[in-house]
Order: sequence, then structure tokens, then C-alpha cells
Amino acid sequence: MKNLAFAIAKTIINGFERHIYLYSEITQTAKQRFEQHRWDDIQAAAKARTDFYDLRIKETLATIKQDFCIAELNDTLWQQVKASYIGLLSKHPQPELAESFYNSIFCHLFDREYFHNTYIFVQSTATRLDALPTPRIYTSYFPAEQGLFQTISHILKRQNFSVPFQHLKKDINILIAKFRQQADKTRYQLADLQFDILDSVFYRNKGAYIIGRVISPAGETPFIISLLNTEQDGLFIDALITDGEYMAVVFGFARAYFFVDCQHPHALVEFLNRLIPHKTSADLYSAIGFHKQGKTQFYRDFLNHLDNSDDKLELAPGIKGMVMSVFTLPSYPYVFKIIKDKFAPSKNMTRDDVKGKYRLVKLHDRVGRMADTMEYSEVAFPKKRFSEQLLSELNSVAPSLLRVENDLVVIKHMYIERKMTPLNLYLAQATDEEVDNAMYGYGKAIKELIAADIFPGDMLLKNFGVTRHGRVIFYDYDEITYMNEVNFRVKPEPVTEEQIYAAEPWYSVAPGDVFPEEIATFALANNRYRQAFLRHHADLLEAKYWQDCQTKVAQGVLADVYPYPEASRFCYFHAK
Repeated sequence: MKNLAFAIAKTIINGFERHIYLYSEITQTAKQRFEQHRWDDIQAAAKARTDFYDLRIKETLATIKQDFCIAELNDTLWQQVKASYIGLLSKHPQPELAESFYNSIFCHLFDREYFHNTYIFVQSTATRLDALPTPRIYTSYFPAEQGLFQTISHILKRQNFSVPFQHLKKDINILIAKFRQQADKTRYQLADLQFDILDSVFYRNKGAYIIGRVISPAGETPFIISLLNTEQDGLFIDALITDGEYMAVVFGFARAYFFVDCQHPHALVEFLNRLIPHKTSADLYSAIGFHKQGKTQFYRDFLNHLDNSDDKLELAPGIKGMVMSVFTLPSYPYVFKIIKDKFAPSKNMTRDDVKGKYRLVKLHDRVGRMADTMEYSEVAFPKKRFSEQLLSELNSVAPSLLRVENDLVVIKHMYIERKMTPLNLYLAQATDEEVDNAMYGYGKAIKELIAADIFPGDMLLKNFGVTRHGRVIFYDYDEITYMNEVNFRVKPEPVTEEQIYAAEPWYSVAPGDVFPEEIATFALANNRYRQAFLRHHADLLEAKYWQDCQTKVAQGVLADVYPYPEASRFCYFHAK
């Protein structure tokens, strides 16, 4: 039986190795796509990579079922399989990722009752990584040796871009001035400074990012240097980010995943966590492209939180959704969303349609305006942690997704998403300045979604949330669609008295017709909100604006959406 167990374990690790090989291959070519400004290929690669993990799981499952005829769980055999697998991971550079791959295989083969640490890695054995010497994933530079300008020049040239910098000397001088302006801890003699620069460049959309820290007697100053490609004259430095909150936004949950070529993700996550302590390991694994590992880390964190808290799960505050039922744990910064069995009559769609919308968002560039979601199946919660009101509500709206097993409530399918304050609730308590900022963010979110070829559909305020950074994020996906599937029209002016007082539209309205001016009627009925919105985004109430955007999207124009404030860009600094 030991030989059989080893053979199964080896089949699983082979499947994982194929996944890592293909993942690394598409990641390593990100640099070339950036240099050649192949923006469409970048979007296509990001979509393709999202499915790599699931495809390798399917391939490995097919091999196991064919070669080993697995029909039911053999207790002794699968404990030996896990033991053999642990042996195979003893010197593996990505043991934590390989454990998650194993879990996925096992959970596809057997029932939820076996999902505990005897058979799977509920608790990781990869904690040995914390005791081992940390792999060297960054290079240290000492500006006293060559001077500040030459050191920075060396750092940039060491990235080995095949495209030259447009104005390297000017960019370096602005970079030095920016550091002095915004990073107090770097204002020391060169002999007191050390630069630690990650060896991996981070690529996403149209940008490349060099990430590191400056060490001085005052402590550490983390930073991100953003590089862009002019497409004609070469590369240039676009921004320096040293503010921790802005760095967190660059790695935010509403952004696409980075392409980062690093064979030691655990070490990379540990390094990044020191730079951006607000981000959890789950956040960072997802941000660097290992979103399945992000799910694993999240679930372990959640189990730990349940063990160390006693509050009850309850319905999320705000207006109840017509498609999703949303609940939360007050002490935890996430919400849990399940699709109802029956929708409101106005929602002409199925559960599969809703899943399709969430998959669209997962594959699409979220441009910092659509919340990432984690999709889970067969999730077990302690029954005692549900409020009576919540359990009653879920049994009422989605009984097909719930079952009780002893002291557990098992939910067949759900999405988990970062908790935000619904925009309508935020505005109700906001000052005039906060209202103005929020309505600017609301309109900006819509515009950036449009530029990314997303029509949000239902633009009511309740479908947007406000993050702890004050950013406005869209999170209701059941009506989103692509821009080319919508017909933006000007609402006809009524002429006759009959038309003026008609209870129903007196003009024809076809499926897909949208009248942008109705945003003011339905989403902005509150005059205080409407006036703030009009100060910034009156153009969103005009069909022509949407039509022009639609044309640009159809022409393949990819708008520039920066994950940092406009004011931090070098072009603004240089213009002063």
C-alpha cells in the first residue's frame, strides 16, 4: 500500500509542478509584453492565467481517476498518501502552494466529512519555511559607494529592460527630489543609507513597478516606483509612492493581480508584509497572482478568528439585495454572499447567469473599482455562531444551499468579499465635504468601469461601497455587461399632455436601451447628493458621453487608470 500511496502522491505533485511551470512561463513573458506595449496581450494573459490552477486540477484528477480507479476513501491509504506527499515537499521551494493543490485534489474526490487535518492540510506543514534561512529575493545597495545618482541609475539599469529610458537623468533627479520631499526617514548622510530592492519587477496592465525599502537610522521607508512605456520614445518613471496607505491601494483588493517572477512566494509575501503591514498574507498571495493560495490563507485566518471570537453572524446592514443575501461577522472585515433561490420579478436571470457575472469580474481588469471575490463550496460554519434572524432568513431565501450537519451549517456555494460601508449608508452620515468626495468617487468609479469596457448596469448608491481608504468600489455584479451590449439613448421629450402625464414610457424601449439622464432620477434623488455629483460628473447624465466612450472601447483604446493619486505623478512635479 505504501507504493500505491507514493504513486498517488507523486501524481499530485507532478500536476502541481506542471502548474508552476506553465504559471512561471506566462509570468516571465510579462516583461516582454510591457516592453512591446502589447496591452491587449497583457489583458489576455491575465485572463488565461486565472484559470491555470483549475485546469491543472482537472488534468490531475483525470489522471488519478484513470490510473488508480479511486471510487471511495480508503482511510489508511489516504493517510499514507498525505505522509508521502509531505515527504516530497521536504525540500520543495513552494510547499505551501503544493499543499493547497493537494487539498483541491482531495476535496474534489471525497465528501466534505473528510475535510479535516487527518487527510488534508487544514494546518500547513510548510511552517518550516519560517525556521529556514530566508531565500535572497532582493539586492542591497549602498549609495555611499557610488553616490546617490549612480546607485539609482544602477538599480534601474539592472532590471535589464530592452527599451531605453526616455529621459533617465531627469527622472532620477526628480526621484531624488521626491524622496527628500515626502520621506523624512531618508534624509540622512549617504553612509547611513541602504536600499533593498526586490529582484522581481511587478507587472500589471500598462505599468511596471520596482519595489523596495530604504533603511536608515530612523527606520525603514518602503516605496514603490512606477514605470510606464511611452510606446514611442521609451520608458519613464511616472510616480514614487512612499505613503503606506497609497501603497496598500496599489495592492488593493479591487485591482488585477500582478505578474511577478519569483520562485519563493513565501519569502516574497513576508517581505511585502513588512512593507505593507495592513495587508494579510491572504491579500498578498492573491495580489502576486496566487489567488488560490490567497483563498487557503484566508480560510485558515477565518478559522483562527472564529476560535478567538464569540460574536454571531448576522445580516449585513443596508438594503437587502434582490439576487444575493449578504451576511457578516461584526468582528471580521469581510461579508459572505449567497445567491437566492428565487429573485425579484424584475430580475430576469438564473443562478448560473449570476455566477457568470462574477466570473466575468474575476477574469476582467477590475481597475481598482470592482471588488475581488473568493468563491467557495461546501463551507461549514458552527451553527451556534448564527443569529436566529440570519438562519431564518437564509433558510427562507436559499434553502437549496443550506444543510445542517450536527452542530454545523454547511453552505453549498458562496462568495466572500471585503467589507465596505454601503455608499447610501455612508452618505446618510457624511459631512458636506465627505459627500462631495464620495460623489466624486462614485462618478469616477463609473467612468473607470466604462473605460475598462464594463457597463455597471444598476448604478444605485446601495450597489457601491466605501473602503477604509475612502475609495468608492462597485460590488453588485448581477447586471453588469460589456459596453457593446448597451444602446445609450437620449430620453425623448414629451410633447402632448398625454405624454407628459403618462404613467408608463410612451416611447419604445428595447432590451439593452439605457437613458443616462435617469441616473439623476433613480440614483440621485437626494438633492444634496445630486448637486455634489453634478459639480464633478454632469457629463455622465448625457448619452453622448457614454456613446463616445463606447466608440473608444470599440476601437480598442485602453484608458490609463493609475493605482495612485494623480498628484503623485512626476508630470505634476515637473510642471511646478
